[in-house]
Amino acid sequence: MIAYDEALRHLLDAAVPLPPERVPLERAEGRVLASDVLSAQSLPPFDNSAMDGFALRAGGTPLAAGTEFSVQGWQAAGDPGSASARDAGGAWEIMTGARMPVGLDSVVPVEQVTLLDSHDGRPTRIALVAQVRPGQHVRLRGEDVAEGERVLCAGQRLDLNACTLLHAIGVGELAVAARPQAAVIATGKELVTDAAQALDSGQIRDSNRPYLVGRLRAAGAQVAWQGTVGDDVAAFDAVLDQALAAGARVLVSTGAVSQGRYDFIPDALRARGARIVFHKVAIRPGKPLLFAVLSDGALYFGLPGNPVSAAVGQRFFVEPVLRRMLGMDAEPALYLPLLADARKPPGLRFHARARVEVDERGQLGVRLLAGQESFRLMSMLHANAWAVLEGDAGLAAAGTHVRVQGPGHHDPVQLMGGVPS
Repeated sequence: MIAYDEALRHLLDAAVPLPPERVPLERAEGRVLASDVLSAQSLPPFDNSAMDGFALRAGGTPLAAGTEFSVQGWQAAGDPGSASARDAGGAWEIMTGARMPVGLDSVVPVEQVTLLDSHDGRPTRIALVAQVRPGQHVRLRGEDVAEGERVLCAGQRLDLNACTLLHAIGVGELAVAARPQAAVIATGKELVTDAAQALDSGQIRDSNRPYLVGRLRAAGAQVAWQGTVGDDVAAFDAVLDQALAAGARVLVSTGAVSQGRYDFIPDALRARGARIVFHKVAIRPGKPLLFAVLSDGALYFGLPGNPVSAAVGQRFFVEPVLRRMLGMDAEPALYLPLLADARKPPGLRFHARARVEVDERGQLGVRLLAGQESFRLMSMLHANAWAVLEGDAGLAAAGTHVRVQGPGHHDPVQLMGGVPS
């Protein structure tokens, strides 16, 4: 049995960043950038008005209330750039987003002028109601993004905000890390795949498989194969071959890795020429977890069959490997105080379902949920975070700061309502 930190080093040593691929922007959300993005243009691309009103030339000097101007032209959003204003003392009617006429540098809102004269419904002469500050209500070229500025870095995950910015600066295609190809194999003759099927005596539904498929996809992988298999080595070899043929390079199984009569996976992997990197980690839940490298270099995670043990294996063993394959930095973590005393298995790293809460002073803290046994699913429903308790002691006192991580490596901790525990 090895410590978690040592196991993590073995995992990251075995993981190789994937090559980039180019995708159109409309399919890039959720992908991870393979290279920095430098803006090829300024944003805004030209000086423009932030208000409906009149463009003026202040030239660095405030324009006093009562000053009169003749209106020399009109500029709406989408109109091409005008020639230089003929008269530095003149004004141009301008709409929000319209390009500033050359030579004019300030905008007075329409509400802050008095109309003195008009022709055919258009103003021809105005007077200021209030003082105009030089440069007011003008959005300058490059004020948001400068040409050549680095706007996103390699290893960043593209969310909606990032994709919106990329669209605004004219990026239609970009390089992202290829998705890791994964497979999920649920083992056990007791498993029933169809959720609607009635159970015979001794049967259970294979809830681990859909959970792991969902978490792998949320973590950035593509699930190339999924299925169930009984406690039979020949059948296991067959489905493993199917998963590999489908392109899977990260294989995750549940069950059959402990020390019972039907825990056949370690020997089955060795018979295929796999190298068992470690088997059993000083954690709870999920201590029997196995990690192996298959003869063709594919990575194999044998997770225990209890649902929370499988969830811990996915979150704290598989997902760090996916981050490395996607070219991402190590995952950051919060450290928050415990809101109550918490017991843990002495000498083991404990991964607990927890809730991050806000106290009456507006301070964040974390509370371990009741029902931490590894077969319990209801506590997963009520959790909004994982709390990690380390050290040899069997009790962590209230106020102790512990590591807190979201449900998945892409998922921030989200405060939520629900049934308290």
